[in-house]
Amino acid sequence: MKANFTNYGNYSSNNYGSHSLKFTDPNNRQFWFSYDTLIAFYAPDSTGLWDTYIIQNYWSTTTGKHLYWISTDKKKRLKQEQFYSKYLECFGKKLERVA
Repeated sequence: MKANFTNYGNYSSNNYGSHSLKFTDPNNRQFWFSYDTLIAFYAPDSTGLWDTYIIQNYWSTTTGKHLYWISTDKKKRLKQEQFYSKYLECFGKKLERVA
């Protein structure tokens, strides 16, 4: 079994596609990356309910654009610590932070 990956968003050139990758694992959990940083994931929480969890933008306008492509609802975005806590709840391990 292997993960599938695609690009998300609407870059006018495929040259930028590696900056916005979405991976789907064999269990249908999904992970959105902006460059090397996980910015959103879709997975079941500890109660078994599936949802998409999105971090607030702490980086650049480019990452902001990536977040907007995932969801236009800024109210859904989690503060950094909430995002990492939700990841821990969903996957049972801490998320390694990328500087």
